[in-house]
Amino acid sequence: MTVLLLAVLTAGGLGLLIGSFLNVVVHRVPAGMSISTPPSACPGCHAPIKAYDNVPVISWLALKGRCRSCSSPISVRYPIVEVATGGFFALVAAVVWPWTAVPTEAAPLVAALLELVAFLWLAGASVALAIIDVEHHRLPDAIVLPSYAVGLVLLGASSALSGEWDALLRGVVGMAALFVFYLALALVKPGAMGFGDVKLAGVLGLWLGWLGWGELVVGAFAAFLLGGLFSIVLLATRRAQRTGGIPFGPWMLAGAWVGVLVGGTVAASYLQLLSVA
Repeated sequence: MTVLLLAVLTAGGLGLLIGSFLNVVVHRVPAGMSISTPPSACPGCHAPIKAYDNVPVISWLALKGRCRSCSSPISVRYPIVEVATGGFFALVAAVVWPWTAVPTEAAPLVAALLELVAFLWLAGASVALAIIDVEHHRLPDAIVLPSYAVGLVLLGASSALSGEWDALLRGVVGMAALFVFYLALALVKPGAMGFGDVKLAGVLGLWLGWLGWGELVVGAFAAFLLGGLFSIVLLATRRAQRTGGIPFGPWMLAGAWVGVLVGGTVAASYLQLLSVA
């Protein structure tokens, strides 16, 4: 088994566990509940969920999607979120980690690990925020605001160890630029952009700017492109009026991940086309 495959499988397994936790987050955070207490319980009979019934995906399959105590149905969303988060983490590990030139010295290796952890945090936060925004049209401060601190600490520590301060500077500039841009949109046309979107924009700008200017521009543009295409589909199928408003947070997150995963390549290809023309 290659190092790459082992690392991707490890990240995927971690993602399954985090996905199980995110199911708690998306249920409790919008309700203003603690994510740690009380322990998880069946919403039907309130019986505490045993540890062996809380294994990602496997427990849901073993229980056939029903509570062990009262046989109430357990939403299929639980294993879907777990599997999706596991796959997402595996993808991030495969793309973000520098597999072509894995650092061998201690400081650069730890710096690369800190960068990977930062992007795994963003991946987990993205899953939770997308689900919450779709269901509640909210981007909770309890998830968004700590992401600023997490990003600055992890990416800042990575820069300190690797000496790549330009990446951190780009990240801070990207954070400020996207925040101000979305704030301007929210102020110019009230209602078109929520302040939850404004705060999320700064978070995404930090991570995208850290990677590069191309990733930042592509990630910011992709959000509007994807959101616009989705709106056109709704209008074409005459479903726009039944949506009760289209949350933009999921498209901001999707666009940002387009920037993370392929933004550098897309930006370089575009610049190459311009130079040829």
